[in-house]
Amino acid sequence: MKKLSFPIVLVILCGTVIAQPYVPILPTDKEPDIISKAANTVPSPRQLRWQELELTAFFHFGINTFTNREWGDGKEDISVFNPARLDARQWVRTAKEAGIKQIILTAKHHDGFCLWPSKYTEHTIRNTPYKDGHGDIVKEVAEACKEYAMGFGVYLSPWDRNSAVYGDSARYNQLFMNWLTELLTNYGKVDEVWFDGANGEGPNGKKQVYAFEAWYHLIRKLQPQAVIAIMGPDVRWVGTESGDGRLTEWSVMPVDANTQANIAANSQKDDTFAPLGNMMSSDLGSREKLLTAKALIWYPAETDVSIRPGWFYHPADDAKVMSPSRLMDLYFSSVGRNSVLLLNIPPNKDGLISDADISSLRGWKKNRDATFGTNLAAGATITSNNGRNTAHLLDGKTSTCWTTTGQDTTATLDFTLAGTKTFDVLLLQEDIRIGQRVEKWTLESEDGGQWKTITEGTTIGYKRLLRFPPVTTTRLRLRILSSRLNPTLAEFGLYKILE
Repeated sequence: MKKLSFPIVLVILCGTVIAQPYVPILPTDKEPDIISKAANTVPSPRQLRWQELELTAFFHFGINTFTNREWGDGKEDISVFNPARLDARQWVRTAKEAGIKQIILTAKHHDGFCLWPSKYTEHTIRNTPYKDGHGDIVKEVAEACKEYAMGFGVYLSPWDRNSAVYGDSARYNQLFMNWLTELLTNYGKVDEVWFDGANGEGPNGKKQVYAFEAWYHLIRKLQPQAVIAIMGPDVRWVGTESGDGRLTEWSVMPVDANTQANIAANSQKDDTFAPLGNMMSSDLGSREKLLTAKALIWYPAETDVSIRPGWFYHPADDAKVMSPSRLMDLYFSSVGRNSVLLLNIPPNKDGLISDADISSLRGWKKNRDATFGTNLAAGATITSNNGRNTAHLLDGKTSTCWTTTGQDTTATLDFTLAGTKTFDVLLLQEDIRIGQRVEKWTLESEDGGQWKTITEGTTIGYKRLLRFPPVTTTRLRLRILSSRLNPTLAEFGLYKILE
């Protein structure tokens, strides 16, 4: 068996748990053994950092911005590329002011045009009028991210409709490795490398066989802290580009590996190590799915969507930018469903984020701040029928948690609020350093001596947010109805939507 590159994480927060991002299932394991292993599968440090970002941004920018297309064919006249007012600091500052924590730049899209002066192709910014051929937009964005203390990532399309060697698998894979090496050695720290699965024919009419495994090894060598998404081992695609995550979103996935010897040292996902089933299915990690697996991995979801109808800027879409209220919906359906939101904000031909986008982003941030500025559960008295450390539910830390005593997988938490409160949003968070465990829960309020259901759900994970009609009460209770081992709740919050 090859040595796994993912470190074993020792967590001593809510009791001692030894867990790791990859857990093999033995032929002798019974259902209770498998469920216990699933409960103790946890994120690697790079995955945990990524999950805690919550909000990241895509900047789709390139030759398509100037040809008004979504997918270029690699035959564009790149002399049209000349963003006269480009200001990468404005891009990054706009994202930061919206509460976004990390940027991903389309360094090369399917058309093959490189936003850095690569020495391995002529289809590059070096051969454009921009800054008289001395421009490097990857460098400008990387430096702006460093200035504003933002994470920096690169998107590098595996598909290349310009390269003459695309389809000649060995030659193109080496070319791609050269591009990766340039991006991962010349621009400082890289926090995310993003691949999609596009794989069309090249200029020679052949389809390329991608060497994902070699690419993963190179990234781990040059930028070991970087998460690799979404055709990668660390982060998976949620399955749609609508911005909507699953109502039941497990971060622990079943995988099928023929033998442990086939497991790549630096990869969780390739032909020899792929999650089971259709990744767009509504059920990826239920108990039923786990029981057929050869191993389990921590493989969280990223939800990508564009603030505009297209991924690149098009003038006709200026009146179609998502409103602040629509962006708020996306926040609930992505971050609020145990995912990270990757929001595309495409710069225009001038090289600037447009006023319409900026206005909407500012309105969205204002609404989030107004809604989540005050936890109405603060000051509540909390009792638990079989748990400990209830104070951790309101301490504002995701690294501390309440959990049950003994081996209890169900529990009831009673809340007496600090006065009568009106709220319409519930926040729940698990301490994912220990694992994702809760399978079913319900929230109830006391009304005239009777307990009435406010809302209910299945998975929680890093964060679960639910909206419901306003409730006014002084007492409520959270009932954990099912959990994989002891539930470990990190945070509980009640909020009122304010716009």
